[in-house]
Amino acid sequence: MHRALTVLLAAALLASCSRPGGNGITGGNLRIAIPIDITNINPILAQNAVESFVDGLIFDELVTVDNHGNEVPDLAAVVPTLQNGGISPNGLTITYHLRHDVRWQDGTPFTSRDVKFTWQAIMNPNNNVLTRRGYDQVASMDTPDPYTVVLHMKRIFPPAVDTIFGESDTPYRILPAHLLARYPNLNQVPFNANPVGTGPYRFARWERGDRIVLDANPQYFRGAPHIAQLTLLIITDANTAETEMRSHGVDLEIEVPSTNYHSMIQDPNLVGMLVSAPSYDAILFNTARAPLNDVNVRRALAFAIDDNAIIRGTTYGTAQVGNADLTRFSWGYDASLAPTPYDPTRAAAMLDAAGWRMGPGGVRTKNGATLTLQLVYGQGSTFARAIVEEVQQMLRKVGVSVQLKSYAYATLYAAAENGGVLNGGKFDMTLYAWISGADPDNSSQWMCSMIPPSGNNVARYCSPQMDAAQRLALSTFDRAVRKRAYARIESLLLQDAPGAFLFDAPLRYVRVTQLQNFTPNGISEGWNAQEWQL
Repeated sequence: MHRALTVLLAAALLASCSRPGGNGITGGNLRIAIPIDITNINPILAQNAVESFVDGLIFDELVTVDNHGNEVPDLAAVVPTLQNGGISPNGLTITYHLRHDVRWQDGTPFTSRDVKFTWQAIMNPNNNVLTRRGYDQVASMDTPDPYTVVLHMKRIFPPAVDTIFGESDTPYRILPAHLLARYPNLNQVPFNANPVGTGPYRFARWERGDRIVLDANPQYFRGAPHIAQLTLLIITDANTAETEMRSHGVDLEIEVPSTNYHSMIQDPNLVGMLVSAPSYDAILFNTARAPLNDVNVRRALAFAIDDNAIIRGTTYGTAQVGNADLTRFSWGYDASLAPTPYDPTRAAAMLDAAGWRMGPGGVRTKNGATLTLQLVYGQGSTFARAIVEEVQQMLRKVGVSVQLKSYAYATLYAAAENGGVLNGGKFDMTLYAWISGADPDNSSQWMCSMIPPSGNNVARYCSPQMDAAQRLALSTFDRAVRKRAYARIESLLLQDAPGAFLFDAPLRYVRVTQLQNFTPNGISEGWNAQEWQL
């Protein structure tokens, strides 16, 4: 063991015995409004940010980040780095030393076996995981003792610590091997509705379509949570959620639409929170479908959408115009890139040049077909509805007919194997919101190999130039080289327009004044749930 790592590990283990999370359960029930009815409570099968939020209250990662963006150990005792020897000089070996004081909520000790099992479950082709990005870069995983995990990488993978059981764009948390190793796949096991984790809260019950109840875990390794119970209320209508917040039926709302946020922060009994995040909103195009397989049509649509008008009309100034998918949260953000300007005249000229001529009724036609596109979005969100209606009107002005269709979020974001609209490619355009990870790695969204079911490239965008830039970004730990690669990546996204990037969005929360220490890190809300107080 490297000397520097030995010193850090010793310090971390001493600290782990002090249970820094608080002085024990003080009582209370925190009622949290969540905007969708989730499909399962298995952290490797999560399909969206709300399911990941629920998972994060029950399960843990190896490494998380605090509300200042600093990596902090979670189930790991120390964060592996090149400097402390946790990452080998060639980047091909990553060693995690695990905490010794962690137990599953059924009393079974947490060990390295659980980490290896969860990796194997993610890589099991029979499990309907959203992506295997990062995990597929691990050639093998050794567990020389119950508290050591050694990753042998196929190749250098700089985002590894933030991706593999870390705060990635698709965060996966550790599963209990002793309960799940006997199953050939985990898609329909009883555990998914009655989970056992290591986290600050224990599953109590799930009243489908209504609520999920979690009880404080008094043996949580960071210290017993202060709040005795969390009730996650499934409220799919944003206006109903606002009414509940105002009448004190709800104490905290996550993923608050900007219209409701703007209204609720006028209430002196409520506190609004805007948290900087690696989060963007875009109109993504299905580049595998004609006519959106024509880059000129896609670019024309991007020129026809007025980002600033959408920000004014739907976010009440809480969002900022972005250039592509990396936001100001990320060290990979390139401020020198200019966003696509609003230019309907140019959009019309590009559509003309692509052969789409204005026809009767103001809708463009080509070879007898009309330029009619379906735009899909999530049900129940007045915010989403307002955006898609504005986009519909803007595109109508340049001769594009847009049909709007809403789906339940569970259907919209489901895996392709489960009939998911986006992952199954059953759309023309979609209003798409994405929360990335602590590392700027966006390869899972834009590489050819990441088209579902292999990854998150729902736009089905495939470019040799993009793949080359992504490979460069993933070839070194040198941040300067990686930053230049991400500048190229962002430039290609603007040039090839797999989507019209609307704005960089903060995460919006509203809480009652009594709730203290709720400090989201921009990726997950529950990283310090044991510290929340009422």
